[in-house]
Amino acid sequence: MHVSFEFFPSKTAEMEQSLWEAIARLAPLAPNFVSVTYGAGGSTRERTHATVRRIVNDTDLKPAAHLTCVGASREDVDAVVRDYHAAGVRHIVALRGDPPDGIGAAYAPHPGGYRGTADLVRGIRSIADFEVSVSAYPEKHPESPSVDADIDMLKAKVDAGATRAITQFFFENDLYFRYLDRVRARGIDIPIVPGILPVQNFKAATTFARRAGASVPAWLAKRFDGLDDDPATRKLIAATVAAEQVLDLVKRGVDDFHFYTMNRADLVYAICHLLGLRAPAAAKAKAA
Repeated sequence: MHVSFEFFPSKTAEMEQSLWEAIARLAPLAPNFVSVTYGAGGSTRERTHATVRRIVNDTDLKPAAHLTCVGASREDVDAVVRDYHAAGVRHIVALRGDPPDGIGAAYAPHPGGYRGTADLVRGIRSIADFEVSVSAYPEKHPESPSVDADIDMLKAKVDAGATRAITQFFFENDLYFRYLDRVRARGIDIPIVPGILPVQNFKAATTFARRAGASVPAWLAKRFDGLDDDPATRKLIAATVAAEQVLDLVKRGVDDFHFYTMNRADLVYAICHLLGLRAPAAAKAKAA
């Protein structure tokens, strides 16, 4: 069983403490890697770099640094790639990034920048022998005209050198398997790792889903109905929903998961426990 965890760089001292508490809690599970997000147009560039450097210097974890090319010149993006390499990073999650005016706005490449993700992947691979992960969309990217067009884009990223795809989160497992069948039929054979979002906050998850083009099934909304003022029960329901999803994926042959942690560890740790992952006793005592 393989797992990876995604975190985002913190904005405040309080959020910084929460981030590192989550990392410390999950690190003993020995994830395959941990990724750190990168804001649109490099808006979190320095905070992302600082988080990645601390992971390299202060932990035994393998960081995968996110990188976008929207709103940046090729020279600026290449400088970030070289900085990552100098810091000891050997894995990049390459993403185009959202348009500066937000999701739904027209995307236009920077005049002196990479045209899109496939071009970015090719540029990263030309600088150093990075492992490069890219995104995949079981329900298609919001800007794509069709799932087939989306798979064409994934094929271009793989042809450019991508070594793994991580999916946008989804709540219906059949969506993932139908997508996987179509991807394999196109001759794409890299790992397509399911992205799992434990629903820490249903309203927030619904907003994320709307922005990402992911559907929220009626049965999921029904489970959280009436719990707006009952966080304890919400947490129990969230754990149940995520556990059911992951265990069904395992039953159907999946053994690699990427968790969108939202910088919170408890639900993700519990799900990993259900998957059979165990932290050594010494590591548990140290984390406590």
